[in-house]
Amino acid sequence: MILFSGCKDSNVKRKRSSERPTTIVRFAGLPETIKSPKDNPASPEKVELGKLLFYDPILSGNKDVACATCHHPNTGYAEFLDISMGANAHGLGSKRRFNVPNDIPFVKRNAQTIINTAFNGMDVFNSYTPENASMFWDDRVKSLEKQALEPIKALEEMRGHGHSEEGILDVVVERLKQIPEYQKLFGLAFEESEAISVENLGKAIAAFERSLVTNNSRFDRYMRGDKEAILISEQEGFELFQKVGCANCHNGPMFSDYKPHVLGVPENRKLPAPDAGIGDSFAFRTPTLRNLRFTAPYMHNGSLKNLQRVLEFYEDIANSKERNPHVPKEGFDPFVRELKLSVKEMSLIISFLNTLNDDSFDKEIPQSVPSGLPVGGNID
Repeated sequence: MILFSGCKDSNVKRKRSSERPTTIVRFAGLPETIKSPKDNPASPEKVELGKLLFYDPILSGNKDVACATCHHPNTGYAEFLDISMGANAHGLGSKRRFNVPNDIPFVKRNAQTIINTAFNGMDVFNSYTPENASMFWDDRVKSLEKQALEPIKALEEMRGHGHSEEGILDVVVERLKQIPEYQKLFGLAFEESEAISVENLGKAIAAFERSLVTNNSRFDRYMRGDKEAILISEQEGFELFQKVGCANCHNGPMFSDYKPHVLGVPENRKLPAPDAGIGDSFAFRTPTLRNLRFTAPYMHNGSLKNLQRVLEFYEDIANSKERNPHVPKEGFDPFVRELKLSVKEMSLIISFLNTLNDDSFDKEIPQSVPSGLPVGGNID
């Protein structure tokens, strides 16, 4: 493990203190074991059920979108799109298009990867509470159990037209109750007479998502003592990553402080209105840097196409260049004042970030789902 003095999280108000924040910055490999909430212990039966639900479009209002539509293993359980197209669309990843006619809006934020969300909220000392884990760019719910239900309720993600936000989960549960195979699978997973419920739906999907872990990247092996796991140039990139200030927000085993920060990311022109983030502050939660190979384009709205663009953006804002007309430089997070990034250092930092990739996640796709609908939704 490596320990440094660094910077702390900022609050999300537009007016920022000029004082230099302080906190502990520390790095470690990911744990080799996974914690589950006390009321949702993992089991093979629960993971199997959750996986089928994850791929089954019966969870969507019009039975055309599954969780896997925007979080597919072929795209690292993320999506090669800036912002997603959920309901009333077809195709996978960069080939996805809205159907015609269409009045469903884009999902306004980039689809983050599901991989390693089991560790969301982990601090620099490898401590985390799965019941209170941070989720989404705006941190609006805690825990994978609650996160799993939110896309089902959202108009532009899975609900579509024809059902209310308040009623869609009950509609989905009633559908599941009509399918004998789901009756059996829920019974085996939860050992209850009335096992199919909204709560157990969230628990099953969360159990599957919690099984998607990549904790054996080259960086993880390096931090466990294998000093040949990463190249000398990549070690230099790691040192620069810390020196220039990236580690102020991207630290801990997940390379995220899970705090909100205001950066003034360029707006996505596909959206009809600016995305003001948490509490209309233009703050967004720090994402993990693991498996960046699978998660381009980057930032909360996918406005930066590659890692070079991301680092150039940070260089711009460190030099007080405004990239978003709604966020003046006076509103930038205090961390930005700590960045000291030059073009010549970018390639080494990018080489280091590639040591955080690990493609050993579950890529097996079910051949069918109990509803009989297309696996993964309308993605062909």
